[in-house]
Amino acid sequence: MYIVVVGVNHRSAPVEIREILSFSGQQVMDRLVVLRGMPSIVEAAILTTCNRTEVYAAVTDMARGLASVHAFLSHHAGLDVFQLRNHTYSHTLSEAVSHLFQVVCGLDSMLLGETQVLGQVRDAYGLAAAAGACGVVFNTLFQKALAVGKRVRSETGLDQRTVSVSYAAVELVREHFGDLSGRTVLVVGAGKMSAMSTRYLVASGVEDVIVSNRSYDRAGQLAGQYRGKAVRFDELYRYLAQADIVISSTAAAHYVIRAAEVARITAGREREMLMADLAVPRDIEPAAGRLPGITLLDIDDVRNVVDRNLAQRRLQAAKAEAVLAEEVGDFMCRQGSLFVVPTIAAMRRKADAIKEEELQKALNELGGLSKHDHRVVATLAGAITNRLLHDPVTRLKENALTPRGHLYTETLRNLFNLAVGDGGAERAGTGEGENQSGIAACTSSNRWSTCAQARPALRPHLT
Repeated sequence: MYIVVVGVNHRSAPVEIREILSFSGQQVMDRLVVLRGMPSIVEAAILTTCNRTEVYAAVTDMARGLASVHAFLSHHAGLDVFQLRNHTYSHTLSEAVSHLFQVVCGLDSMLLGETQVLGQVRDAYGLAAAAGACGVVFNTLFQKALAVGKRVRSETGLDQRTVSVSYAAVELVREHFGDLSGRTVLVVGAGKMSAMSTRYLVASGVEDVIVSNRSYDRAGQLAGQYRGKAVRFDELYRYLAQADIVISSTAAAHYVIRAAEVARITAGREREMLMADLAVPRDIEPAAGRLPGITLLDIDDVRNVVDRNLAQRRLQAAKAEAVLAEEVGDFMCRQGSLFVVPTIAAMRRKADAIKEEELQKALNELGGLSKHDHRVVATLAGAITNRLLHDPVTRLKENALTPRGHLYTETLRNLFNLAVGDGGAERAGTGEGENQSGIAACTSSNRWSTCAQARPALRPHLT
């Protein structure tokens, strides 16, 4: 069997294409059943996240399997194959394995080294297993991928340095104050960046949360998550006097915190205050940073931290790539050895069956042979069979433990049309060939939606 992947991500397709190619959890379960019924596909999994949709398949014929996956995705998205191919990428064999390992490690993510994708791959594997779409190949592949993801993170620290603006701001706050226990934060704004900053601050020990926003309801929603207090925007300065930390991130076109007001409310104050302005345009008048006891950070200060951390992640990514090269080679070697023994056994069975059939024909034609002559002819037939099998079997064993061992095994199976019991050769002669040729024909013309030959064959699989 061959491993293939077809997908779209943030680099290959705009958001409007990614949207129509996405799947909900229930859709994944339902469509996996459809996918497995398509020509050449034996095992399948669908990975869908906010930035990517990928279909992984173990197929008996690489070209036909890829055509089936493209047909499946084009039907799901309502696009013809020509449109779809403008936005998709595909990988096969070791490149498909390498791609999955890169994805699970966060090396292919929009945010280099992000950790969420490890859980998303785990979920995709779980759904595929629950749908009965995984067999020996994908159980081995996805379990290995998850182990590789954990190994890369533990050995390289790829995910240790944040490249999130919100988290970087909190890092600077921690560097400034050290222990944040007992500190009070005033959050100005209730958008995504404010929400993320608040979450990180509370996780770092901040106990009191005050949220001020032009929409009092939204302020209440954010404050409620942390048993904090929502205050109206016109009460901002009153509560600013109580804060040790101020995080501001609004969409205002002008300053929402003026230096003169900050000076008034902090006059005679002994506690220091750190203000982080994450807005563009800025929310806090820069002169506030020159007041006694006030430290003011702006978005450029935070992005400097992000840039330094991103540079460190790129260094770790190089180490991760070395780990991946080793793991991909190991996986492909193991796949080769996994298939070599049943392939050799199948080749021996087929050779012995042919030998016995032809030997019997020869003996019937010769007729009246003595036991000695009968034994000589039978021995000759066996010797010829063994000699013919010796070199292919030897070469197959030698290459089984190389990254190309799986390919050698598949090639031998195809050349000798071996029935190995994995669902590959047994599917020949079931009418699948007609369906496959239909997909191949329309794929070459890039017009599946208008291909009369393929459409009747595919319709039972895709409705």
